[in-house]
Amino acid sequence: RRVHGEILLVSTNSYQGMSDTEELHEEVQEVEEDEPTDLMSALKDVLKQSRRIDGLAVGLHQATKALDKRTAHFCILAEDCSEVAYTRLVESLCAEHGIDLIKIPEKKKLGEWVGLGSYDKGGNLKKVVGCSCCVVKDYGERQGKALEMILEHFQK
Repeated sequence: RRVHGEILLVSTNSYQGMSDTEELHEEVQEVEEDEPTDLMSALKDVLKQSRRIDGLAVGLHQATKALDKRTAHFCILAEDCSEVAYTRLVESLCAEHGIDLIKIPEKKKLGEWVGLGSYDKGGNLKKVVGCSCCVVKDYGERQGKALEMILEHFQK
């Protein structure tokens, strides 16, 4: 057995009849994703799922449009945003429309989570563009432990 990324490779040897020929069968099974242990890993999983189905609004312009139209489920704002007016606008729109807000410490980390990073041929992160704000408009069909953890955070 070898684990490669999110895929588990299982090889089984089987012998047929009287011949000693060996057939090698490889079964590829998806490994169940790790359950999130804290709010940040849960947020990363929900953003990844939302990005797959085009359910994110990234950046100030798209985020304010989604917040103003009330199509947002929740908003994520980076605490290290240098523009005070930017944070005030997002916070006031969330408060006015009753949309939940999560603050995270680094905009580079948020940029990586929403897909604003570039990768080299080996799959290693090469460069990340910071993202100060993003809005989740659609969670996707598969709602798992990560989304439950975030919704429980808002209930507190």
